[in-house]
Amino acid sequence: MINIVRRDPFDELLRGFFVQPVGLQQNTDKRDLPVEIRESTEAFELSAELTGVRKEDIEVQIDGKVLSISAERKASPLREGERLLRSEFGYGKLSRSFQLSQEIDEAQAQARYNDGVLTLLLPKKAVAQARRLTVQ
Repeated sequence: MINIVRRDPFDELLRGFFVQPVGLQQNTDKRDLPVEIRESTEAFELSAELTGVRKEDIEVQIDGKVLSISAERKASPLREGERLLRSEFGYGKLSRSFQLSQEIDEAQAQARYNDGVLTLLLPKKAVAQARRLTVQ
């Protein structure tokens, strides 16, 4: 069976103009910083895989409903007389931001880092109840 695919040469030409150079691309590959987010009635729980990252190189920011995680995976320095033959590890800065459905209580939030997994427990802020004022 023969499959016929119709191609537009102008589409392929224009696509090349909008591709960013490799050195300027931001981290958009979710495989570099995979996460799992769970929600209960009182909190969010986020687990992020950050293997090869030191605890000191992780930063978590909470701004209302927005949660941002950034980290830097650094290569270990070579010792004297040693040379690197091959490296398939990924190094550099990683970052992800998430818009959650409810604001986070920053004062009660907790972070743990164990065996390359960052776990965040993010309690939800209490929703302000609407109040009716009596006109006097």
